[in-house]
Amino acid sequence: MKVGEFNTLTILRGTSVGMYLGDEEGNDVLLPHKYVDESAEIGQQLEVFIYRDSEDRLIATNLKPFVLLNQFAVLEVVATSQIGAFIDWGLEKDLFVPFREQNHKLQEGQWVPVYLYLDEQTDRLVASAKVNKYFKNEEGVIPEDLKEGQEVDLLVFEKTDLGLNVVINNKYKGLVYENEVFQRLAWGDTTKGYIKTLREDGKIDVSLQPIGFLNTLEPNSQKIMDKLKAVGGVLHLSDSSDPIAIMEMLEMSKKAFKKAIGSLYKDKKISIEENSITLL
Repeated sequence: MKVGEFNTLTILRGTSVGMYLGDEEGNDVLLPHKYVDESAEIGQQLEVFIYRDSEDRLIATNLKPFVLLNQFAVLEVVATSQIGAFIDWGLEKDLFVPFREQNHKLQEGQWVPVYLYLDEQTDRLVASAKVNKYFKNEEGVIPEDLKEGQEVDLLVFEKTDLGLNVVINNKYKGLVYENEVFQRLAWGDTTKGYIKTLREDGKIDVSLQPIGFLNTLEPNSQKIMDKLKAVGGVLHLSDSSDPIAIMEMLEMSKKAFKKAIGSLYKDKKISIEENSITLL
């Protein structure tokens, strides 16, 4: 059984406290009654998450935690103690962040980026706020599973003077430059992105838009068409509109907007007026 992950197990038997589930290697684990569906039967397979309860026993649950083993997440600190902090990860037992895994003393109510790992000495799931040491970026090494232009999953975890630091595919650290962010993103938000540059120093630049003029034009044009249809065919924006107004309404830069409406106009899909565009 894999602690910190979802396992597909078979119902072996029922007891007064719940049902025991087993794997093909003869291991079993308790699924408490409160997580057992009334229709559950012996021999049925269930997908459950395995972790340790407050008494340090392996336990199964059908609740979905906010983070899995060897993944990153941004979670809320709900309590602190003399030995560390505890964060809410969607299960009854809060997740522990020991002092040694904190960059600074965490405070209740803070939202903090963390990485979930398995402590080999105690076999317990533990969170670390020192996320930088868990990224797979290596100086002088270009990741074999990434290529420029590739679509990737992003988790926003930090804002810097340069822009937004993001987790790429739950594995690498990347940066979206501030002047290329045209949508509202906050800590913990997930979105799609595209690999812009894989640098020799191990750093990775990421774009929120597909790379290249031909690629960026099509989705932006579609976004404008969708918006026009949603608002009745007239959008009170033009190539003379304020960039902030364009970003707030369409989540794209003024440059991308002008390219997109130029293409739509050429294809005779819209007309461009002094202060608006109209769907044809």
